[in-house]
Amino acid sequence: MTDDPKTPVSGKDAYPGVGSVLVIIPTYNEVDNVALIIERVRDSVPAAHVLVVDDSSPDGTGELADRIARHDHNVHVLHRRKKEGLGQAYLSGFEWARNNDFDVACEMDADGSHAPEQLHRLLDALASADLVIGSRYVPGGLVVNWPLSRQLISRGGNLYTRLAMGLPIKDATAGYRAYRMPVLEKITADWTPPQGYCFQIELAWRAVEAGFDVREVPITFAERERGESKMNGSVVREALWRITAWGAATRLRAATSRITGKEPTPSLPRRHRS
Repeated sequence: MTDDPKTPVSGKDAYPGVGSVLVIIPTYNEVDNVALIIERVRDSVPAAHVLVVDDSSPDGTGELADRIARHDHNVHVLHRRKKEGLGQAYLSGFEWARNNDFDVACEMDADGSHAPEQLHRLLDALASADLVIGSRYVPGGLVVNWPLSRQLISRGGNLYTRLAMGLPIKDATAGYRAYRMPVLEKITADWTPPQGYCFQIELAWRAVEAGFDVREVPITFAERERGESKMNGSVVREALWRITAWGAATRLRAATSRITGKEPTPSLPRRHRS
């Protein structure tokens, strides 16, 4: 549930080639980070609006975001009544973007690991794409301040995703993204996000299956300096079994098509291209 007054957003500026942009930043106990990340977004892409989606943080993150929003008409806050996971927070943010007629919705972490100063890379690429992913694992991408064990888990998970699902994306787990709204309307229809970070993989998979143009641009990903990471062992285990199930379903469709001689039916209808 959310407390959303559905206040119309006015004064939206357009980013060249893509239109009005909303940067969605989910928060839970990010009082040390939220003001700085908002400031960096506003400085880096002045045309963008920011939506803080706060899950009733007990440390006062939501209240601080409210104070910032009162002085900046490009900053908005969506208060959710309880913590339901990152995927649900983004889904609420996507709905808010749709209700307020934004053209583009971006995902960004609150902790500074996604540099707002690189947001223009995603938006510039989106001018000729449907979904752009800020990638750590394409040429030019970089990971800073991660221990080797964390890098091995991330790289191994992405490799397993490509092999198991045939997904042509180097960094399917990445959470720095820019979506055109028609993409989200298609791939989140009747969608219930899984817990944990594997919802990022599912959204990328759904976009590819639906025939959208998905691209990656290099970013520098830096480990958070303040606060605690939400990653844990249960998140990794959930991702592994879901990837295995999705990959099995994809291969079953391909095998069925070879037997029947028919094209495999995608999980979602493919977009008609002109």
